This record gives sequence, C-alpha cells and structure tokens, in this order.
Amino acid sequence: MAIDLALLSRVCEAPGAPGFEKLIRGLVLTELEGLADEVRVDNMGNVIALKKGRSSAKRSMAAAHMDEIGFIVTHVDDKGFIRFNPLGGFDPKTLTSQRVIVHGKKDLLGVMGSKPTHIMQPEDRNKPAKITDYFIDTGLPKKEVVKYVEVGNPVTRWSPLLELGECVNVKSLDNRVCVFLLIEALKALKKSRKKPAYDFYAVFTVQEEVGLRGANVSALDIKPDFGFGLDTTIAYDVPGSTPQERCTSLGEGAGIKIMDSSVICDYRMVAYMKKTADKYKIKWQPEILSAGGTDTAGLQRMVPGGSIAGAVSVPTRHIHQTIETVHKKDLQASIDLLVACVCDLDKGDWAF
Repeated sequence: MAIDLALLSRVCEAPGAPGFEKLIRGLVLTELEGLADEVRVDNMGNVIALKKGRSSAKRSMAAAHMDEIGFIVTHVDDKGFIRFNPLGGFDPKTLTSQRVIVHGKKDLLGVMGSKPTHIMQPEDRNKPAKITDYFIDTGLPKKEVVKYVEVGNPVTRWSPLLELGECVNVKSLDNRVCVFLLIEALKALKKSRKKPAYDFYAVFTVQEEVGLRGANVSALDIKPDFGFGLDTTIAYDVPGSTPQERCTSLGEGAGIKIMDSSVICDYRMVAYMKKTADKYKIKWQPEILSAGGTDTAGLQRMVPGGSIAGAVSVPTRHIHQTIETVHKKDLQASIDLLVACVCDLDKGDWAF
C-alpha cells in the first residue's frame, strides 16, 4: 500500500504550535468527513472522532497530538528584530539557520539569526548555544513588523516535505506523522468495512509538547478502558551510536512502547500488541525511551481506575529538528498495527 505523500505533506507543513492548533485542526476536520460516526471538538480544541464498534460494552481510545514545537513572540525591538520564547523542547543549536513563519495579522517569513562566529571572542565560540542568543529577522523595519506582529503571536518552523531514499523528511513529523497515521487508520477501517471490537475514539490532541495537556482532558472526558498513544520515538541508528542507545532503528517496523519517562505501559497491552503484530505478520520492534513523555501517560492515568494503555511508536531520526526522518515501511506497519489492535481487543487476555 502506497503512502499518501500529498496528505502527509499537508499535515506536516500545516502550522500548529501548542495552544495555536487552529489551522491543523481545520485540516483534520476536513479529512475526517465520512470516516467516523460522530466528530466533535471539545473546549480545549481536541478533535474527537467516534467510530462505533461491534460492542459498546467498553471503550478504546487512540491519541495523536496535533501540536508541533514552536515559539511565541515576546518582543519586537527598535530595529524590527523579534525575540521569542520556545513552546516545547528545543536544543538551541538546532535553531541555527532555520527559516520560520511568524503568524500575526498576516504570515511573515523570517530567519533565525545569532552572532556570527567571525566576530565572537575565542572563548565564546566553544560555549553551548542558548535560546536567548537567537532572534528572528524578517528583513523588515520595526514600523512594518508591528503592523502585523504583536506579543503573543505564534511562530512555526518552515521546512517542506521531501522524499529521502526510502524515507520522508520534513519538520514536525513529531507528531504529524501520527495525525496522518490516525486518519489513515480510520480510512482503512472504512475501506475494509471492519468494525473495531469496541467503540473507538480517535482523538487528535492539543498541547502535548508543553505537558500532555490535551490528552489529559480528553481521557477525563472519554474514560477509555483501553488506550493507545501514538507518537514518534528516537531512532538513534546513526554513526556514533551504540546498540544500547539506539532505542529503535529505521526500517525495522513499528515501535511497541514498553516505557518512557512518563509511563510504564501495561504489560498486558504490550503482550497483546506483540501477539497481534505477529498474528498479522506486521514488523515491529520494542521501544524503551529513557527521556521524553507521550500522551500515553494521560490515557493511562487520567481515567477513574486507570486504563489498560500502550503505544504505537513511529521510529524517527533527527527528532525535534527541521529534518525529522521516518521510513515509509515503518509508517505503514504502524497504521496496520493500530487497526489490527483496535479490531481484536475482544480477543485479548486482560486478566492479571
């Protein structure tokens, strides 16, 4: 099955910093037309799509966050240069040479600037970069910038999708690749006419990058019995890595999460996902992420009594950069695994 690169491109390139997900939410709502029995948006901005199952005795939920790491304008100086705070986690050195879009009254393209190395003191050249070293240059004087930009406007990164060998490369695959995955899973359910075992809530969440906030709210609302987080994970399978550091590798299949810094997945769910992948001959690999959390934690804990939760993780190189990279076969395996898991939940062994 070929990956719909046109849709993936639109999903990844749409802006949506944490708290400012309006445009990506609109795209998701358009793509969901005809794919679910009910679609609604909650007060926080999460998109909740219900696909009715063979039974309503229990509920399953999958969450893919719509937001991407970005910035928020804090100041425009006398020369028109824009200062900002990050929204989400950034390694400052990755800001060098980035192009960005400032979303004000109209979008302004800008570049991340900092002090040139040529005029740095020798002792400064070896110091780690800091967020405060950077500013945004739109090429406009202050009188023009302030016509369109004010404190509180969001800023997102600019990086179009391209194919890179057997992979795709673009900004914000974390976590737009799973927004795409969840849409494609709903399409696969419609095309196959298979029903989920239980009522299935496909949720496109907000503000994950600043603390899993949308997932917490939606889990409180839906109260799932079974939860599937959908997110990227580290593929550190590059020169200089050691086997114990790799977490996952590109081309080795969908990641089945065992734990990350925010969650220990239910061992019953992990066993079920492995068994289901093997049953349908879906390539998979185990995933333990030592740092970084996902919506899986919200699905597991923000439910009275908790839910039986696990996660499908898409291996990703160069994460939280504008050159994030995912293998097409891993993406397809992740779609197939989610569909199989939500359809076979009534066949799982959930006894302690």
